[in-house]
Amino acid sequence: MSAGVLLAVLLGAFLHASWNVLVKAGHDTSVAVAGVYIGAGVLSAIALPFLPAPSAASWPYLAVSTVVEVLYAFLLAAAYRLGDLSHAYPLMRGTAPLLVAIGSGALIGEPLSGAVYAGVALVSAGVLSTIRDAHSRGHSPAATRLALLNACVIAAYTTIDGLGVRASRAPVAYSLWLSLLVGLPWLAWVVMRRDYRWADVRRQLPAVALGGACSVGSYTLALWAMTRAPVAAVAAVRETSIVFGAALGAVVLRERVTRVRALAAVAIAFGVWIIRAH
Repeated sequence: MSAGVLLAVLLGAFLHASWNVLVKAGHDTSVAVAGVYIGAGVLSAIALPFLPAPSAASWPYLAVSTVVEVLYAFLLAAAYRLGDLSHAYPLMRGTAPLLVAIGSGALIGEPLSGAVYAGVALVSAGVLSTIRDAHSRGHSPAATRLALLNACVIAAYTTIDGLGVRASRAPVAYSLWLSLLVGLPWLAWVVMRRDYRWADVRRQLPAVALGGACSVGSYTLALWAMTRAPVAAVAAVRETSIVFGAALGAVVLRERVTRVRALAAVAIAFGVWIIRAH
């Protein structure tokens, strides 16, 4: 992985952690998630007329990924309602690269080395220590289950989009079309909510715009990188967002980060670095 690709993925990781903090900071996480995805969809709709269309071969991947990513967003909101960002975020983002790495040989045709599997084991150890810490501190078991379920969903759409963006021949357009398609169901959900106050939307427009820009920017950088490096490597490096998420959760949301959580985040980050390096 070249230095340019690495820097792009790391920037995307920071952007991803940032919009997750915006979601967790909202009074209603479902509404906050909707705002981020609607904002990303609007920004994508503005930019798409100036970009070439993805190839026809990539549209089936776009269709399937849209469904999977809408499911991801709903599970994300539910996990944040029940648990801390510094608990749910590492579980979701730390477990997903394990699954991508395990399936990359058979599903993508990118077999991994022994060193990569060592990195996978280190990530697993960090994830397991986070789960243990969550139970010992009384966090909701339901939040843990939702976070782990969402990790499977993340691994699924990462694999789908890794294949789709390579078939698209237009990674930026592929990512923006995906953001637009995922934003439409959320817009419909907001419109159908009778208790939704549109005055709140106007007050939150800066946060919606910022969250949407972070969301679409983060995934566009990751998908672009997947056209230049193995999908499992990009997925792993992107999960350094775990460290950004834990730090932002402590600084912005004033969530307590225990020693176990901090060490788990470091172990996960080091594990995904090993995966990236090999």
